[in-house]
Amino acid sequence: MINNDTIVALATPSGAGAIAIIRLSGNEAIAIAEKCFKSVKKSKLLSKQKTHTIHLGHIVDGNKTVDEVLLSIFKNPNSYTGEDVVEVSCHGSNYIQQEIIQLFLRNGCRMASAGEFTLRAFLNGKLDLSQAEAVADLIASDNEASHQLAMQQMRGGFSSEIAKLREELMNFASLIELELDFAEEDVEFADRTQFKELIERISFVLKRLIDSFAVGNVIKNGIPVAIVGEPNVGKSTLLNALLNEERAIVSEIAGTTRDTIEDEISIGGIGFRFIDTAGIRETKDIVESIGIKKTFEKIDQAQVVIYLFESDVISNDKEKADNIKVEIEKIKNKYPQKPLIILANKIDKLSESETLNIKTEIENIQLLSAKTGVGVEGLTNKLLDLINTGALRNNETIITNTRHYDALLKALEEIEKVKHGLENDLSGDLLAIDIRQALYHFGEITGEITNDDLLGNIFANFCIGK
Repeated sequence: MINNDTIVALATPSGAGAIAIIRLSGNEAIAIAEKCFKSVKKSKLLSKQKTHTIHLGHIVDGNKTVDEVLLSIFKNPNSYTGEDVVEVSCHGSNYIQQEIIQLFLRNGCRMASAGEFTLRAFLNGKLDLSQAEAVADLIASDNEASHQLAMQQMRGGFSSEIAKLREELMNFASLIELELDFAEEDVEFADRTQFKELIERISFVLKRLIDSFAVGNVIKNGIPVAIVGEPNVGKSTLLNALLNEERAIVSEIAGTTRDTIEDEISIGGIGFRFIDTAGIRETKDIVESIGIKKTFEKIDQAQVVIYLFESDVISNDKEKADNIKVEIEKIKNKYPQKPLIILANKIDKLSESETLNIKTEIENIQLLSAKTGVGVEGLTNKLLDLINTGALRNNETIITNTRHYDALLKALEEIEKVKHGLENDLSGDLLAIDIRQALYHFGEITGEITNDDLLGNIFANFCIGK
């Protein structure tokens, strides 16, 4: 996949703005930029300038001046891609951006593919594969926690842990392979006791990393929370209160919400995706029935369920109160693994005695008024309590990437085979087969072992210019 072409792309978001940055990378990056750049110091040649310097001048197309720019030079190997890199900071007009890019294309550049700058950084040894993937995660991060995880991975926290385990395992693999060369002499170079200890330690680390994916995945993708209940109990009002904006239509008419409404906010640095669902009730309205069907689909997809009801029914309507208790038990029985938060809404309408009555009638209930905002902070704190952020706070390695998770599962499977082989005194040649497979899966994570199809799939998800 190594290509010596000089590539160009817009590195900032497309559209008009104050400034835009156009990036070039490749052997001819400085020479091509030099053809199109006139420094304010007439005699200054870019090829003679030091790396990591910035120069004021103009981009010119023959006798035509396109724009006044700042041009930055990064000479290989001390650049993001490991090649010569030039970055042109120009004014953010769409016209100017396109004129400069077209000028560079006419002078020998080609347009960069998605993620090609980062791909070149990987191929030139500036980043390993897991660090390169973290670049995309960092760009996509939209809350504190996902940003923290991407930064940790980009700094090499995860890959260095994997590389250390792989190196130790490879050292023992070399000794096992050496034993095979002296099979007739029945010698043992690899200390089996030390090897067992290493395999136990690797197994422990792999299991910890695999377990962390449950937390990492929800932090990266947001935690879906379904708000369910009967019609007109304040689900849409609660969504609006959580989002602090009028996102959902609110009215006194039961069944106003016919479809699910979703929006995402960050609470305590964690992304939550709230889903306001259609009210659950018996209905002959075809459209509302479809909405109720979607409600149950969203409960299936959600990781947390909020069941909401009107607080005054507990004291004033025994039949409804009993139905609420039945619905709560149904959700608990159908989704025993999903955290369920039970909310009594509209407490602003209750007397003190009625408030006490609700707390005794229903266990682990939370009270709030979505309309006035009372109790909303308590709800957000409860949501945060449900997420195990201890590993995040302690800066432990957390897995967020499905590809890494899959490779770790396969590596653990092979390590367990090695462990079983050691316990049953299997011969070195059989142990070596499983060790090689484990090393292969470790190498898949950091990119020591890869192929063009895998790289193509990974970098296709990047934006152009990164």
